[in-house]
Amino acid sequence: MARPRSDEKRGAIMSAATRVFASQGLGAATATIAKAAGVSNGSLFTYFETKADLLNQLYVELKTEMAAAALGGIPAESDIREQMLHMWSHWSRWAASCPEKRRTLALLGVSDDITPQSREAGHATMAGVAGLLERSREHGPMRDAPLGLVVALMNALADATIDFMIHDPVNADSHGAAAFDALWRMIA
Repeated sequence: MARPRSDEKRGAIMSAATRVFASQGLGAATATIAKAAGVSNGSLFTYFETKADLLNQLYVELKTEMAAAALGGIPAESDIREQMLHMWSHWSRWAASCPEKRRTLALLGVSDDITPQSREAGHATMAGVAGLLERSREHGPMRDAPLGLVVALMNALADATIDFMIHDPVNADSHGAAAFDALWRMIA
């Protein structure tokens, strides 16, 4: 008879996987993850059929968490600039305060093990961000550019900003504000 699954154990495995992948890369052994989670390697495979399954579930979970952080508490009654500022500030603070999650998500984002279905699920979690971006650029200089290009530019600016926030935490807020001003001038 199969053992019942525990949300607590699954969470421990996901947290351990994030830490291990951030420090050792996606090639890290599942045994290392299991040990860091305090479970047996066999228990890990009770929760995830394969390592690829673990990678895909972790990718979707991290994308979902990042989107929730970025969009949580967004002021619906505010104008689009204030909504974008809220999203930008919360997204960059999440990434700066969770460097292991950020690094793991970046590794997963370029992994061939992430399935098209997982990529689509991750993309769906970011639909609110994409919607804000679309509304922000309606009348701006980037209105005719492909959305993918605008997203890539925003992500590049966010990565640079978050790096500065992490390495210069005393000035993190001013780095975030300056970068948002640049983003807003670019799109709106």
